[in-house]
Amino acid sequence: MAVDVETPVFQGPFDLLLHLILQDQVDLYEVRLSDIVDAYLAQLERLEQMDLELATEFLLIAATLIELKSKRLLPDDGDVDLDDELALWEERDLLLSRLVECKTFKDAAVAMATIANEAGRSYPRTAGVDQQFLGLLPDMLATTTPDQLRDAFLRAVEPKPVPRVHVDHIHQIRVTVTDAVAELLDELPRIGRATFAELTADLVERLEVVVRFLAVLELYKQGWIDLQQVNSLGSLTVVWTGRPDDDELDLEDLAFVDAYDG
Repeated sequence: MAVDVETPVFQGPFDLLLHLILQDQVDLYEVRLSDIVDAYLAQLERLEQMDLELATEFLLIAATLIELKSKRLLPDDGDVDLDDELALWEERDLLLSRLVECKTFKDAAVAMATIANEAGRSYPRTAGVDQQFLGLLPDMLATTTPDQLRDAFLRAVEPKPVPRVHVDHIHQIRVTVTDAVAELLDELPRIGRATFAELTADLVERLEVVVRFLAVLELYKQGWIDLQQVNSLGSLTVVWTGRPDDDELDLEDLAFVDAYDG
């Protein structure tokens, strides 16, 4: 139970008064300690027996309040030790944390009491099945043997096979860079120049487009074509520049192509 105090500037719980003083919302000079002590003694007289928790909480907060007020009333020489100042602020923070923890536990106690009161109005069913319904329940184990129970348990704990998705029915497209180079060597000398979009217009699968692009890079590496692009991300134009010899090529002549398989 909290101690209620009444002063010219505040009326309410004592711990709230200290909290407001620390937050500079109540002037410490206008708070008379005698009023607070009188309220505390009156509170103790109303109790049938000593409440140690109430007494220790009041003494802790009152001692802190006296320390704060004495530090403000005593003359200041202007030369305050930094360690003492930091220690004072640390004590203030510790006291604030105690007040917050105290309020948290008080609120939790109120919430738990509310839940307990609501739960006290409900009653669980303690009786079993009514007698007239006992005969309607089938005996599940009437025709079950211990061996059947064992077999059912073994089936339940047996590791289940991991489901697999078969892809055998999917037709895989096989394209090679060598074949794409051969097609470009057959087409580019006839048309001279073309955009990459035109060279891949008849392709359907993305993999075929990638392989065709690798073939273009192979020809550019050999110096047989030139690549032109007006601006970044613009259309790529492939220009045929010719080979040193214009003899027909067979697959053996394309050994320079790196082995990419799509």
